[in-house]
This record gives sequence, structure tokens and C-alpha cells, in this order.
Amino acid sequence: MPFNRRKFLGRTAATGAGVALSGAVGAAPAVAAEPGAQGRRKRRYALTVMGTTDLHGNVFNWDYFTDAVFKDKDHNDVGLAKISTLVNRVRKEKGRHNTLLIDAGDTIQGTQLAYYYARVEPITGAHGPVHPMAKAMNAMGYVAAAVGNHEFNYGIPVLRKFEKQCDFPLLAANALDARTLRPAFPPYVIKRVHTPHGRDVRVAILGLTNPGIAIWDKANVQGKMVFPGLEEQAAKWVPKLRSMGADVVIVAAHSGASGTSSYGDALPYVENAAALVAEKVPGIDAILVGHAHVEIPEYRVTNKKSGKQVVLSEPLKFGQRLTVFDFELVWGRGSWQVESVSAKVLNSNTVPEDERIVRLVRSQHRKVVAYVNERIGTCTAAMSAAEAPYKDTPIIDFINHVQTETVRAALAGTQYASLPVLSQASCFSRGAAIPAGNVSVRQVAGLYPFENTLAARVLTGKQVRDYLEFSARYYVRTPAGAPVDPAKLTNAEGIPDFNYDAVSGLSYEIDIAKAPGSRIAKLSFNGKPLDDSARFVLAVNNYRASGGGGFPHVGKAPEVWANSEEIRNTIISWVKAKGTIEVSRFASVDWKLTRDGVPLF
Repeated sequence: MPFNRRKFLGRTAATGAGVALSGAVGAAPAVAAEPGAQGRRKRRYALTVMGTTDLHGNVFNWDYFTDAVFKDKDHNDVGLAKISTLVNRVRKEKGRHNTLLIDAGDTIQGTQLAYYYARVEPITGAHGPVHPMAKAMNAMGYVAAAVGNHEFNYGIPVLRKFEKQCDFPLLAANALDARTLRPAFPPYVIKRVHTPHGRDVRVAILGLTNPGIAIWDKANVQGKMVFPGLEEQAAKWVPKLRSMGADVVIVAAHSGASGTSSYGDALPYVENAAALVAEKVPGIDAILVGHAHVEIPEYRVTNKKSGKQVVLSEPLKFGQRLTVFDFELVWGRGSWQVESVSAKVLNSNTVPEDERIVRLVRSQHRKVVAYVNERIGTCTAAMSAAEAPYKDTPIIDFINHVQTETVRAALAGTQYASLPVLSQASCFSRGAAIPAGNVSVRQVAGLYPFENTLAARVLTGKQVRDYLEFSARYYVRTPAGAPVDPAKLTNAEGIPDFNYDAVSGLSYEIDIAKAPGSRIAKLSFNGKPLDDSARFVLAVNNYRASGGGGFPHVGKAPEVWANSEEIRNTIISWVKAKGTIEVSRFASVDWKLTRDGVPLF
């Protein structure tokens, strides 16, 4: 049956303990005597906890944007159907009653499958369907999942309905009701696992989410929830879990391990704080890490107070990997003690999909495939994002064109109507493409896989220059005359493609022979050098406007307009309304890479 959140939180309010003791895992234990006298062999028990994270709406090994089996350069597979096969194999090896399955968040956003059941045929409808992720995860026997930041993209009502449809709790100790400052979700759950020795192992799972939700999804959560730091909330809850008799404490943290933040000083809390939690909060045995989309099979952090090692593991995104924690426990002093912990990841490309999960979600998958292949218009020329990270390409110009038109129309008749409109866009997928001829929903949606919405902020010419300089850090410094390999020009210092912005409405060069901070040259507007005191409206996505990526000025700039429509949907609606994407109307080369002033291409 679905997890009873109201009953849980009612107990939290009444007792102050905030604990929900679940039913035990596995069959009833054989009756066993109390472990015997000194000198007798120690009682031991092996527990396995499996974990996923950043599933992002992937059930099948399918790419809805290409309408084909998922494919990447590393030959990864994706989806819960694959993960389910791995889980079944581990359960068969270890004994199902000796295992638990958990998740670290970002579950209901990312694919067109997830989008369809949030926006097209929403689960929140009067007779709405069960979310395909809830169907699959319930069938697989998850016992808990942390709340991820992308869970809030579709608004709190969608998240709450998904929560009700799950047979397991969604955990977030640091998501608090803005008015009462009480937990908005269960902070944790304790599972009792039977052992052959007649003494259950009490496994506490603490959920932590990302403080960045407060800025990334400000429109959905402001005034409703607040998100304090992971460390302070872990320090509050872990001692309570231990005092309640938890033998094993596991944290499911939707927070990377790097100790960095993408939002600069916009919040006092660290975005990727999992390793800091392990280092500073004693009493934790293992942390399932999420959010960062990196693979960490096993990472050991020594807690500064206890001296004990905490084992961290992050399985790769989309269901590409399954983390397996193996705990060795020994009975002593009247309780189970964790003697050792190890972790590894299993690759989902080594197994077939679980037919049981495939059958369960097949009809919803087919409905979404039909939806994304609907024809919505035509295009006069083929456009590709393959070279977009290092060349001014029509496909990024197209995004900026639609955003510029949308903001201009929104500001018509206001005091800002006379200000020039600039626009920022990123290459979210180098594989994105729109063909010449008929255009479908999936091809347009592939330009913008994230649930960002559009806003308009006012910046000065000087601030725009700073913004472009910051963006240009993305390029690897390359001296004039050195060989040029496009594959090695970008992603300096690990900056992802989505944190490089091309800005339309201006003309400029980026001199990658120069040091970051002094790369923007020949910056002009309407054929004249940019006036530092001039004012512009920047069409910008809500992630960037709220501090995402740490770009200067824009987060504190005056907001003159914003809406709640996903940019992806704005572009789809534009194509439907126009009927034809006339590439010649917007395609132009307004920025280029140079070395000592000489164009690179």
C-alpha cells in the first residue's frame, strides 16, 4: 500500500521523534537464544543495500529524443528495467531478505515519459494515471528514496501526488515547511531486517536533499518550503537515529561529493556536501550520493570526530549503474555493530531488461512514443548542435530567436519595451538536430531537455561584458599556432556544456589564446562598441537567473518579467503557431573563437 505520509508526519508532530518504524524485511526469524557466553563464536550477519540515483524518468533503455535505443559513446544502457535485472541477481545471490533497495533522488523529471505524465496527461488529474516511475519502483521493492531538486520542477502538487502513489517514503530531512519549520517530508525511515540469530538489524535511512532548490525552483517553493544545509540537519538527526537503536545508519543524499557549489554565494549552504557530511557528522556508516551525475564506485572519508571511515558511492545517472553496499555486522554488547563496509557499482549494460517491468509500463511508453513523433511543423534547412559548443550555429540561434520574440511580446506596452532584448542559450545536447522538412515534438524538445522556464532581467553593458567573460572560461587556453582539435577546446576545468552561454543580439569575439577574464574582444551592439552604461533586457532561463552556474550579476538583476511555461514548450508552441521554421530569418554568425585576433575557423 502507498506510504502514509500524513500518518508519519502526524507522529512526528505528536512525538517530536520524527520516526516511522516499518515492517520487518523477510520471513519470520527462527527462534534463537541470546548470544552465548564469552569465548563462543561471534554472531555475524551480512547485509546488502543497493542504491540508484538520478534516474530522471528512465524506465526503458530508450531515447525519446532520437526515437531509438539509448546510445552514448561509452556504450551505456539506461532505465529501471535494466536495473531491475541487476537487483534481482543480487537478491538471488544474497537472499532477498538480506537486501534493501533505496534511491537518492531526481526521479520524476528528465525524459519525455516523465514530462508526459506531469504535463500532457498529468497524474494530478481527477482520474490521473499512476506515474510510470512509481509503477516500476513499487514493483522493484524500493524501501525509500530521497527527494531530489528536480522533483520540484513540475510544482509541489505533482510531487505530492507522486509521493502518494509510491509504496515507499520520499525522504528529505532538510526540506522544512516554511511556516512551521517542521519536516515537509519524512526525514528518515527505519527498516527492521530479520537475521538467522533472532535479533533484527535496525537499518536507518536518512534522506537529505539539495539546498539549491530554494533558488532553482524558487517559483514553486518560495513561501512554502525552506531548505537548510545537509550538514546541520544530518547533525540533528543522526544522533536521534542512534539513540533510537539504529544499528546501521545510511544517508541517501541528493548532493554530490565534491564540496563545491554552482550557485556561488547565493546561499550559505554547500550544494555538493555529501563528503562534508561524512567528515563532520559522526555516526554514519555509508552515504548513497546523488545529484552530480558522476560515477563513484567507492570513496572513503574519515570522520574527524570519531575517526571512523564512512563509505560513499554514487552510481551513474539514468539507471546506468547500481551501487551495492555490503555490510558485515557482528553481535556484541547487546546490539549489532558494523564491522566493515564496502561498495561497488554494477553496469546495467551487462544485462537484459526485466520483462516484468517492461510489461508493467509498456502501454504508457507506447503512448509517449506516439506523442513525441507528432508532426508540428516544417523547417527550411537542417540544423545540428554538433558544433554548437565552439561555433555560432543556427540551432542555438533558433532558441535565442524564440526567447527574444517571447520576451519582446511580453514587454510590449511596458516601461521596458524600448530596451534592446538579448538572449542566452546553451548547447544542452550535442546530438540535438532538426531536419529539413517535417518536424516533430521530439526533435524540438531535444533542444531543451531541462524544465527551465523563461525570465527577463535588466543588465548594463558592463554587466553583459562580465557575463560573457565568465562564460568564456569554458574554453581551454590555446596559443596561436598550436594544433586545433575541436574535441579538446571546450569544458575547461570540467565546466559542462550547459554552463556555457552564447548571447544573441550582440557581436563579439572570444580570444582563447588569452587568459580567462580577458577574452572578450570587439564587443559591439548595432555595429558600435558596447556602451558600458547602456541597459539591456536579457532573456534568461530560471536556472541561470537564480544563480545556477554562478554567472555574475544576473541573479541580482531586476526582473521585469517571468512565466511558468517550460522553454521547451514555448519553442514547441512557437513552431505550431508559425508552421515553418524559416532558418534564414535568424541564422547569423555573431560570435566566433579567435587566437590573438585571428579567427579559429
